[in-house]
Amino acid sequence: MRVELIEPFLRAAYSVLESLVQDTPERGALAIRETTFTTQQVTIVAGVNGDVEGTVLYGMSLITAQKIASGMMGMPLKEMDDMAWSAISELGNIITGNAVNLIHQSGFTCDITPPSILRGMNMQVSTHVPALVVPMITKFGRLEINVALSEALAKAA
Repeated sequence: MRVELIEPFLRAAYSVLESLVQDTPERGALAIRETTFTTQQVTIVAGVNGDVEGTVLYGMSLITAQKIASGMMGMPLKEMDDMAWSAISELGNIITGNAVNLIHQSGFTCDITPPSILRGMNMQVSTHVPALVVPMITKFGRLEINVALSEALAKAA
């Protein structure tokens, strides 16, 4: 697992959270997960393809998702309606897009897939490499970023 493929996601997450919801998260202890699965109630799934390929998961509790969506929309939300789900999906899209732009600066060409949202815990997402799990503690709750990326075989050769 190459640091230059992981670190852009951390930088992007910090930057996006500071910009969108005026929060500076704290990073928790890193872990490696051989199998990528959701441990949270809400998980944003974003794909990366090109010279770098794989999956990034952004997991959080339903309460954290609602608080983040409220912060993004600038008003308190009583429930997760369609606009709130769209905001949470866009959070994953913005973080992943910013991270891929940083990866481009390292000489890799890659794109992202539109994010999807999984609702429910302990669902497995198939990945071809182990994930580095980076918990981020925000004022809204815990956001867990799982980065399972590797260089594509053609680029590595």
